[in-house]
Amino acid sequence: MLRWIAIIALAVGVAGTAAWGYKEHQEKNAILIQAENTYQRAFHELTYNIDLMHDKIGTAIAMNSRERLSPQLAEIWRLTSDSLSNVGQLPLTLLPFNKTEEFLSNIGEFTYRTAIRDLKKDPLSDEELETLENLYSQAGEIKDELRQVQHTAMENNLRWMDVQLALATEDEQADNTIIDGFKTVEKKIEGFSEGNIDSSISGTSSEDHKYENVNGTKINEEKALEYSRNLFNIKQTQDLKITGTGDGADIPLYSIAYNDGNKSAYLDLTQQGGHPITLLVDRPVKEKTISLNEGYKKAKDYIQKHNFENMELLNSSEYGNVGIYTYIYNQDGVRVFADAIEVKVALDNGDILGLTANNYYLNHHKRDIPKPILSSNEARDFVNPNVDIQEEYLAVISNDLGEEVLTYEFLGILGDDTYRIFINAEDGTEEKVEKLNGKEINYAGI
Repeated sequence: MLRWIAIIALAVGVAGTAAWGYKEHQEKNAILIQAENTYQRAFHELTYNIDLMHDKIGTAIAMNSRERLSPQLAEIWRLTSDSLSNVGQLPLTLLPFNKTEEFLSNIGEFTYRTAIRDLKKDPLSDEELETLENLYSQAGEIKDELRQVQHTAMENNLRWMDVQLALATEDEQADNTIIDGFKTVEKKIEGFSEGNIDSSISGTSSEDHKYENVNGTKINEEKALEYSRNLFNIKQTQDLKITGTGDGADIPLYSIAYNDGNKSAYLDLTQQGGHPITLLVDRPVKEKTISLNEGYKKAKDYIQKHNFENMELLNSSEYGNVGIYTYIYNQDGVRVFADAIEVKVALDNGDILGLTANNYYLNHHKRDIPKPILSSNEARDFVNPNVDIQEEYLAVISNDLGEEVLTYEFLGILGDDTYRIFINAEDGTEEKVEKLNGKEINYAGI
């Protein structure tokens, strides 16, 4: 009798385990399908937006009416913004794509600045028309390359999840049609950048950002691998892949990757000083055992260990048992939004899962911050009187023209929503208004 009871109990246990495993498999597949759909949508929207942007630039060149030209340029600016958003949703973190993003940013900045000026009093110059013609030609080549990638991907039913896996594992055997296509786009745009050195794109520079805040003793590959081993929480450095940046890179880096099928990780580490620039760790995060506040302490310890000084927590949030913490630099009581870093902490065991410090290293320097001309009370007069102001700070932000300006930063409530309002401390201009509920904020300001 006991034997039959044991057999029945074992059968029930096996059936339960099988059902649980099947459910987990189904849930995992649903997540993968959702991610694949997101990547597919972003790519097709990117291709469409670049195509449309090319047509809009061509139309702007043909226009003679100044009244119609400004809205057309504003529409091109909107399309570049949408395209940058599409690029940001693709799994290209491990693929250098900065020249393409810079190209789109340059088009956006040129068209925006031109659109907001009075074209009747200050019409397009011959140099600016030549710039538009160059951008039209260049956008056409990029459009053709993306269309080719799109055609090949659809014809061969290629998946973006395979692209993400190939990038993370550096799998040379994987079908890299999409990767090769994007590398071709990046290579073409690199050539465009060289050809645009003398262009008249207003407010942009042919010079790349400089990493001025990277110092310390140069580290070798052995130290980089040991640092990564401890950070990734693995047993031996032999499981890691490491590559160094080639000549012409903005800054010499070690790129370290790891993948064991359950956890994948990637790290960019400066060769000078061993400073982490970007960290991505992807692993299943289990049930939460530490609070968001305890995770904040982990994040704080981590940035202090890496000599990020005078950093102030701006925002913290929790998503999928992961704590996300955004820090900005504080110089003599003034919050500097451009010098921002973001840290992600696993709330199951306190592991550091992510770091984004690129903006900090690109922007951080000692600033000559002027004294505000307006008093705090005078600046408050420029805020909507219906906003109930709760907090205020002095802050340096980048305005719509890309210029750093000193502002009063007011946090206030209107109805059920919280807003961050920036008022120029010199003339009272309402520089930016950001709704904090239900959206991500671009704290970097660049």
